Amino acid sequence: MGQSYLLGCPEGGDLRLLEAVERVDSAMCKIRDGGKVKARDRIAVLAALNLAFDLADQGSTSGAAPAATHTPGVAPAAATGAVAADDNLVLASLLERLDEALGDDGRLL
Repeated sequence: MGQSYLLGCPEGGDLRLLEAVERVDSAMCKIRDGGKVKARDRIAVLAALNLAFDLADQGSTSGAAPAATHTPGVAPAAATGAVAADDNLVLASLLERLDEALGDDGRLL
């Protein structure tokens, strides 16, 4: 999303790092372009959650095709309608805790 960072990686890991950077940037741009979320820190958190969900889903299906693309700005389970009422409360609580932790600073790190 137009930000540059100086990153390090293990020897021979340049290609994997660049692929990871592309995945994260793409996920963040999709959420931003969806127009529902504007704050960069929130976009980063949603992108991280979506990518982590994909990894967990791949681990639980071991060897199955990659998980479907998620609706930008929507938690993956919510995009499929699989979120129960209790899960909604947990998600709301987590988002509230993230808001408190991030505060009005506007910076993720």
